[in-house]
Amino acid sequence: MSISILLAEKIAQLFLILLMGYLVVRVGLLKPEDSRVLSVIMVYLVMPCMILNAFQIDNTPEVRTGIAYSFVVAGIMHLLFLALTALLKKPLKLDVIERCAVIYSNASALVIPLLQATLGSEYVVYSCGFIIVQLVLLWTHCCTVLRGDKGIDLKKIVTNLNLIAIVAAALLFALHITLPAGLVTTISSVGNMIGPLGMLLAGMAIASSPLKKLVLTPRYYLTVFLRLILYPVVTLGLLWLLKAQTWIPDGKAILMTVFLSGITPVCSALNSMVQLYDRDMEESGALYVLTTLLSIVTMPMVIAVFEQVM
Repeated sequence: MSISILLAEKIAQLFLILLMGYLVVRVGLLKPEDSRVLSVIMVYLVMPCMILNAFQIDNTPEVRTGIAYSFVVAGIMHLLFLALTALLKKPLKLDVIERCAVIYSNASALVIPLLQATLGSEYVVYSCGFIIVQLVLLWTHCCTVLRGDKGIDLKKIVTNLNLIAIVAAALLFALHITLPAGLVTTISSVGNMIGPLGMLLAGMAIASSPLKKLVLTPRYYLTVFLRLILYPVVTLGLLWLLKAQTWIPDGKAILMTVFLSGITPVCSALNSMVQLYDRDMEESGALYVLTTLLSIVTMPMVIAVFEQVM
């Protein structure tokens, strides 16, 4: 069965979880603001466990090569996203939220469960290259854009729990340190919650948004088109021109892992950052919800093209 079909099946399953999140709010069992508790669990518990578990694999030359390759490809993709946004900013009159929304994807929350279902858990570690690059840019470039200044909050970077988890996991990997089996099982179980929990949060966000305004605001669909279609297609074209799949053995599968991270909906962390810097939460939430819903269609289509041309 092709990866695109497996991907469509897995996204459909996650969509049902999103629907559950929507319903628990709409029927009054929870309030939209209760999602903050789940957000804290996601950011400070589930994501670090997912990162630690991803690096608990055999430290072989092939794996090290694959990780280095994923970093290079992730860097190329982010440079392309930044360049495209700088090019389109004035002609399309993109505001600060739209610019951040088209650059930063929901890689960790959505891609990890998709990888486990399609390529296998051994490929999860290669998505961390994309996640690390994005985390650094989130706490430097994204914060700068949202604040409207040119300063960089280094404290936010070095104290970010997920970045600390990445450094710790990388050290364990580099030093060939394997955690006790019972601890690995526990960490894996918690880390595997990332997909369902992320979609529950998305469903709760949808329930708190006025659906009529969400669907009938034409401007929102510009960001949806850029994030889910234009940027992925341009990225795929560049990777095809560079013949990136031929750079290392197993290049196509690892490239798909990184590419998949870049074609997901708007980054869920952007909502928290928008709130932190007193920007328009309604716009940010709407873009997150719309791209999450429509990615159910766009992601399998883009991956189907990837399978054909790469």
